Amino acid sequence: MNFKVLFSTMKVQMKQSFARPMFRFCLLVNPVVNTILLYEMYRNSGSDNFMAYVVLGAGLMALWGCICFSSAGDINRERYSGTLALIYAAPAGFPAIILGKIIGNTLMSLVTLCISLITAVVLFRVPLHLENPLLFLVALLSAIVTFITISSVIACLLTLSRKTELYMNCLEIPIILLCGFVFPVSVLPNAVQFASRLLSPTYAVELLRMSVNGCEDPALFREKLLMLFLLTLIYAVLSAFLYKKIDRRVRIAATLEVS
Repeated sequence: MNFKVLFSTMKVQMKQSFARPMFRFCLLVNPVVNTILLYEMYRNSGSDNFMAYVVLGAGLMALWGCICFSSAGDINRERYSGTLALIYAAPAGFPAIILGKIIGNTLMSLVTLCISLITAVVLFRVPLHLENPLLFLVALLSAIVTFITISSVIACLLTLSRKTELYMNCLEIPIILLCGFVFPVSVLPNAVQFASRLLSPTYAVELLRMSVNGCEDPALFREKLLMLFLLTLIYAVLSAFLYKKIDRRVRIAATLEVS
């Protein structure tokens, strides 16, 4: 893979994304609103660590919103700009360009976690405590990788679709609920929990919460980290498989344009 193309695409994508009012709203306003909402939900819960659900939950909700409306929406924007076919046929390679866009969006979206933290401290003076910074860093890096990978799968699936806007709007709330961004997955019905366990963000969220609250069971942390790694690997293989299938279909049918 051409890393120069990857980094150049990341830089351009960050500038283009921030220039869009919708992305700026998701990046800067959403985490503030989400933090206020979750604080009101949890302030009488008896919890003494608001970072686990209020700050993390609000930040992750906003981060996922940025991914849905940017990484997924980029395919649609390129199509209606008439540049999707050009990018696909570019010598640099379509996977490198799309991956650069996804990485750029994801890294910039991490700002939502900082904004949620600042909002909680400034507005509510809530006590914040991070039990294990090292495990938190491991969990955060793992979460970034899995969000990038799942975004790649979504981008591949939406490359040939003409209903990108519909699908990316339908993705946001179900993932937030299924993956336990704002409440534990254990409160969901058993059948729904099974679906949750097939989604890698579920384990990423649990690992982040464990590192914030203090990891009392290192073996459980390693088990969840292994599951996250396996699911992320499966998504990466699926993304590569989908690209090969899409590449063959595009070359035969030439279906990347608007009409």
